[in-house]
Amino acid sequence: MTARATPGAGPVAAREVREDLGVARAALARAAGAEPAAGAPSDALRDLRAAFLDTHVEAVYAELTDRHARPLRLDELCRAAAAAFPGLLPTAEQLAADRALAQEAKAGHEIDQGLFLGRVLGSPVAGPHLLDAMRRPTGRALELLADFRRTGALDLGTVRLERADGAARITMTRDDCLNAEDDRQVDDMETAVDLALLDPEVRVGLVRGGVMSHHRYRGRRVFSAGINLKALHAGDISLVDFLLRRETGYIQKLIRGLVVDDGPAWRPAVVEKPWVAAVDAFAIGGGCQLLLAVDHVIAEEDSYVSLPAAQEGIVPGVSNLRLTRATGARLARQIILSGRRLHASEPQARTLLDEVVAPEDMDGAVDRALKSLQGDAVVANRRMLNLSEEPPEEFRRYLAAFALQQALRLYSEDVIGKVGRFTARGGGPGDG
Repeated sequence: MTARATPGAGPVAAREVREDLGVARAALARAAGAEPAAGAPSDALRDLRAAFLDTHVEAVYAELTDRHARPLRLDELCRAAAAAFPGLLPTAEQLAADRALAQEAKAGHEIDQGLFLGRVLGSPVAGPHLLDAMRRPTGRALELLADFRRTGALDLGTVRLERADGAARITMTRDDCLNAEDDRQVDDMETAVDLALLDPEVRVGLVRGGVMSHHRYRGRRVFSAGINLKALHAGDISLVDFLLRRETGYIQKLIRGLVVDDGPAWRPAVVEKPWVAAVDAFAIGGGCQLLLAVDHVIAEEDSYVSLPAAQEGIVPGVSNLRLTRATGARLARQIILSGRRLHASEPQARTLLDEVVAPEDMDGAVDRALKSLQGDAVVANRRMLNLSEEPPEEFRRYLAAFALQQALRLYSEDVIGKVGRFTARGGGPGDG
């Protein structure tokens, strides 16, 4: 196989890559066609896919995106690659058949999506383009923007969005399951974050949990119980639409803002705003991950945070990259590897929490924080802080490894066994 071409390669090099790509594509399609129709792909086929991508990933990505002229989101890119390069990714039919099954019965086709997206993100040419594509406003948000600007309030299903006094308040409202996240809530959260960033009347955003109807916390606000383990066992937590979309979608937007097409070319085409998180009761798993993406965290004094994903057998998103920066290496390992709960009353909790207040003082503390972050220079300074703390290239390289590692973890025997036992004993809705 010849060396892959860059987007700026000359016509001779580009022709050689096209010819090489055609030969490799045919070989891949033949190998995939020889595989059994049902069951997981063989290691031999995955070896061939990996070798194909190691040589051709930038040429593949350029073809799928019309040489970077067309931004494709993660799911769109996977669908386009499956259609344009038969044998490279699972077909729509294979994914649909898998999606109807419990996690333990799936063939594991998402591993091939993780392999593909990991190689794309690992490319210094294709990876940044894909991450920028994920920072664009979703179509759903653009459709709802006029309504939100007119009314200042929207109920998205699992999330409520309200605007008042220059602040957009995002309230997670999965009251039956302690705000345990699934694919649907990830979609609603990204829509809400997009709308808050797109509305020019909003200068600051808030993320908080709503009042619960769950029997253990009825009448009390709860921030988040993390990943919905019941949904995971049922096969309803997806790699692309949940685990990867969450990190590259609304959480990335909280930190780095939206990529937009407005304004002169010489200015950054980005809309950013500061964010506050208010932790009532607990921030478990994905809830704790959110705290690492915002600018100011307020917690009630009897709350706690934890990242038990390793105990459930999965990787806690980008927390392995971000937590050490906040807490230091030793405490980060205790929280991630050993599942240590960090109570708001502990001195070490102040590495994650800016304010710890009595429950009755939460509303006042939230209002003060939202006002304090509306200064004219806040956005420019948070942008520079974020660039210093987590350079985009460091984030991209982490995600490249995370895409495959998390896919492998989803289909590991220990994860399936733990989630199955969790569901059988009737545990809480989520704590990953």
